[in-house]
Amino acid sequence: MQILQSILDEALYFTEGFCALAAIIYFKSVKKTYWKYFVFYLAAIFLFESLGRYGNFELYSKIKYYNNIVIPFQFIFFFWLYGIKSLKSKTLFWILSVLYLISFIPSELYFKGSNVIYSFNYTFGCLLLMILVILEYYKQINSDDIINFQKNRMFYINLGVTLFYIGTLPFWTFYALIFYEHRQIWDIYYSYNLISDIIMYLLFSISFVWGKQNSY
Repeated sequence: MQILQSILDEALYFTEGFCALAAIIYFKSVKKTYWKYFVFYLAAIFLFESLGRYGNFELYSKIKYYNNIVIPFQFIFFFWLYGIKSLKSKTLFWILSVLYLISFIPSELYFKGSNVIYSFNYTFGCLLLMILVILEYYKQINSDDIINFQKNRMFYINLGVTLFYIGTLPFWTFYALIFYEHRQIWDIYYSYNLISDIIMYLLFSISFVWGKQNSY
């Protein structure tokens, strides 16, 4: 299982790089739309991941690097993409963003040493993102252009976010509990975590190739 997970981990890093490269290649076709920021996002994620893998963390904890920089960057971007650009609600974006940032307070005060909830602010961020995912599915289902869903860039993004962020929510919420008391389940779920992450970035890449709709 460890060998498989190591292979999947390397494949994930390669997939993130491939996705960033694909987005850059298609940058010209989206540079006059807000989707250009999605290109910047994917490139930034690959750079963040490269730094996380090969950077020197003697002065700053690697866990804090992800929890305080990388993960908040991901959530805030998706709140913006879903809330403002897809669902056309600045209010929704600001409410969810503020709630997410506030969640760092109880995370530090009450859940820092918790053996049950691994990361409260990450769990809370996923729950907020799940609200946006549901609203996006509702929007797509009720769209007049539902028969052309394969041309909707947000369809691929929403599916990828569902598989990874929502699908792995129980895993990361009860990470320590599963790791110490149900190691076999942890191994299976961790493998799913890597596979779903790979699929998510592949779907992000596909969104540039097939997704044409809602570009402006």
